[in-house]
Amino acid sequence: MTVKSLHKFLLIIGFVSLIHAAYSAAQHRTYLRITEQDFYSLPFDIQLQAVVSLILLVYSILQVVGDFREIRAAVDLQAKSWETLSNIPSFYTFNHRGKCLSVHYDDNLEATVD
Repeated sequence: MTVKSLHKFLLIIGFVSLIHAAYSAAQHRTYLRITEQDFYSLPFDIQLQAVVSLILLVYSILQVVGDFREIRAAVDLQAKSWETLSNIPSFYTFNHRGKCLSVHYDDNLEATVD
Protein backbone atom coordinates (compact mmCIF):
# COMPACT_ATOMS: atom_id res chain seq x y z
CA MET A 1 0.00 0.00 0.00
CA THR A 2 1.55 3.30 -1.07
CA VAL A 3 1.53 6.45 1.01
CA LYS A 4 -0.91 8.18 -1.37
CA SER A 5 -3.41 5.33 -1.17
CA LEU A 6 -3.04 5.27 2.63
CA HIS A 7 -4.01 8.94 2.79
CA LYS A 8 -6.99 8.29 0.50
CA PHE A 9 -8.06 5.45 2.78
CA LEU A 10 -7.75 7.76 5.81
CA LEU A 11 -9.85 10.32 3.95
CA ILE A 12 -12.63 7.79 3.45
CA ILE A 13 -12.39 6.69 7.09
CA GLY A 14 -12.61 10.33 8.19
CA PHE A 15 -15.74 10.94 6.12
CA VAL A 16 -17.41 7.77 7.38
CA SER A 17 -16.51 8.63 10.98
CA LEU A 18 -17.85 12.17 10.64
CA ILE A 19 -21.11 10.90 9.13
CA HIS A 20 -21.38 8.40 11.99
CA ALA A 21 -20.86 11.18 14.54
CA ALA A 22 -23.61 13.24 12.90
CA TYR A 23 -25.95 10.26 12.86
CA SER A 24 -25.16 9.54 16.53
CA ALA A 25 -25.91 13.17 17.43
CA ALA A 26 -29.27 12.96 15.64
CA GLN A 27 -30.08 9.70 17.43
CA HIS A 28 -29.18 11.23 20.77
CA ARG A 29 -31.48 14.19 20.16
CA THR A 30 -34.30 11.82 19.14
CA TYR A 31 -33.74 9.75 22.29
CA LEU A 32 -33.94 12.89 24.45
CA ARG A 33 -37.19 13.96 22.77
CA ILE A 34 -38.76 10.52 23.25
CA THR A 35 -37.78 10.38 26.93
CA GLU A 36 -38.78 14.05 27.36
CA GLN A 37 -35.41 15.09 28.76
CA ASP A 38 -33.81 18.47 28.31
CA PHE A 39 -30.91 18.83 25.90
CA TYR A 40 -27.80 20.35 27.44
CA SER A 41 -25.01 19.07 25.21
CA LEU A 42 -23.91 16.06 23.22
CA PRO A 43 -22.17 13.22 25.02
CA PHE A 44 -18.39 13.47 25.18
CA ASP A 45 -17.80 10.43 22.95
CA ILE A 46 -19.79 11.98 20.08
CA GLN A 47 -17.98 15.31 20.46
CA LEU A 48 -14.60 13.54 20.53
CA GLN A 49 -15.46 11.46 17.47
CA ALA A 50 -16.49 14.59 15.53
CA VAL A 51 -13.30 16.48 16.43
CA VAL A 52 -11.00 13.55 15.68
CA SER A 53 -12.82 12.96 12.38
CA LEU A 54 -12.38 16.60 11.37
CA ILE A 55 -8.68 16.55 12.22
CA LEU A 56 -8.23 13.32 10.26
CA LEU A 57 -10.13 14.79 7.30
CA VAL A 58 -8.08 17.99 7.22
CA TYR A 59 -4.80 16.08 7.46
CA SER A 60 -5.68 13.55 4.77
CA ILE A 61 -7.08 16.19 2.40
CA LEU A 62 -3.86 18.18 2.72
CA GLN A 63 -1.83 15.07 1.92
CA VAL A 64 -3.97 13.95 -1.02
CA VAL A 65 -4.25 17.34 -2.74
CA GLY A 66 -0.52 17.76 -3.28
CA ASP A 67 1.78 20.75 -3.49
CA PHE A 68 0.39 24.21 -3.04
CA ARG A 69 1.40 27.24 -5.08
CA GLU A 70 2.19 30.68 -3.77
CA ILE A 71 -0.79 32.98 -3.38
CA ARG A 72 1.20 36.02 -4.42
CA ALA A 73 1.30 36.37 -8.19
CA ALA A 74 4.66 38.15 -8.05
CA VAL A 75 6.41 34.88 -7.14
CA ASP A 76 5.24 33.20 -10.37
CA LEU A 77 5.93 36.25 -12.52
CA GLN A 78 9.48 36.96 -11.32
CA ALA A 79 11.08 34.69 -13.92
CA LYS A 80 9.18 36.24 -16.85
CA SER A 81 10.34 39.28 -18.78
CA TRP A 82 8.17 42.34 -19.41
CA GLU A 83 7.78 41.45 -23.10
CA THR A 84 6.35 38.02 -22.38
CA LEU A 85 3.89 39.38 -19.82
CA SER A 86 2.14 41.62 -22.35
CA ASN A 87 2.21 38.99 -25.10
CA ILE A 88 -1.31 37.55 -25.11
CA PRO A 89 -2.10 35.95 -28.49
CA SER A 90 -5.83 35.68 -27.79
CA PHE A 91 -6.05 39.48 -27.83
CA TYR A 92 -4.47 39.86 -31.27
CA THR A 93 -6.85 41.63 -33.66
CA PHE A 94 -5.85 42.04 -37.30
CA ASN A 95 -9.16 42.84 -38.95
CA HIS A 96 -10.77 45.84 -37.25
CA ARG A 97 -12.30 49.18 -38.25
CA GLY A 98 -9.46 51.22 -36.76
CA LYS A 99 -7.46 50.84 -39.95
CA CYS A 100 -10.02 53.06 -41.74
CA LEU A 101 -8.74 55.99 -39.69
CA SER A 102 -5.31 55.72 -41.26
CA VAL A 103 -4.33 58.28 -43.92
CA HIS A 104 -2.89 55.49 -46.08
CA TYR A 105 -6.06 53.36 -46.04
CA ASP A 106 -7.15 52.14 -49.46
CA ASP A 107 -10.58 50.48 -49.64
CA ASN A 108 -9.89 49.03 -53.10
CA LEU A 109 -6.79 47.23 -51.83
CA GLU A 110 -8.87 45.36 -49.24
CA ALA A 111 -11.49 44.38 -51.80
CA THR A 112 -8.87 42.70 -53.98
CA VAL A 113 -7.45 40.74 -51.05
CA ASP A 114 -10.82 39.10 -50.17
